[in-house]
Amino acid sequence: MRTLPPLDLHAHIDPGIAPTDLEDLRAVIFAVTRSLAEAEHALGRNDLTTIWGVGCHPGLVASQKSFSIEGFSKLLDSTAFAGELGLDGKSRVPLAEQRKTLRSALDVLARKPRVVSLHSYAATNSLIDELEARPIKGAILHWWLGDAELTERAVRIGCYFSVNGSSVRKRELTATIPVDRLLTETDHPFGDRRTKSAPAPGMVENVERSIAQLHGLSPSDVRRTVWKNLGCLIRDIGCSQLLPRQVRAWLAAAA
Repeated sequence: MRTLPPLDLHAHIDPGIAPTDLEDLRAVIFAVTRSLAEAEHALGRNDLTTIWGVGCHPGLVASQKSFSIEGFSKLLDSTAFAGELGLDGKSRVPLAEQRKTLRSALDVLARKPRVVSLHSYAATNSLIDELEARPIKGAILHWWLGDAELTERAVRIGCYFSVNGSSVRKRELTATIPVDRLLTETDHPFGDRRTKSAPAPGMVENVERSIAQLHGLSPSDVRRTVWKNLGCLIRDIGCSQLLPRQVRAWLAAAA
């Protein structure tokens, strides 16, 4: 098997970054956006190993107000990734407005399946309720903090889970997630506030080590598993043609 690079399923990156700076990270990164305007800017790029998402962050008033179903659907045509979407129980945006945006996005994603990174801070139960009511393929619960019962509900409806440096410290919670549903993320620059500097996008080695220790695996085993998990998700969705060619090659190697 060819060497697989680190896999980061959720990172915030400035769409104006130089392509060479992203290539120098030597990782495959799913870069979320927080608004349709940011997504439109990002999707004008042609990066070799970074997949840009179409997002509308539930915590941002301006992003929620400017969301449109038509704009979201059109932008999805050129990417395999949607994110960051979801619900936030601490947002200044009323939860009813967040639900309206999310439901609109889920309706589109039911017709156009994509890898979807979902935010659920202080709203884990509400998010699972929405996903049960509007099932989609490709849902990834980013920085999941739900209890064992909610995790089980999420697994039943096909969700995956992306964990970062902060979330893997909650070992009991991480242990409730099936290994074949685990993915790695940094949530750069927010995902590990205990470190002196934020891990760069794609820097998931500490997360891989934590998962390895928890499950009695080697870090290389964890990386292969994460790639296989992503491959299963992509095959279920059927959107591989929208991924960069090099990423498709790594997925084939992992399989």
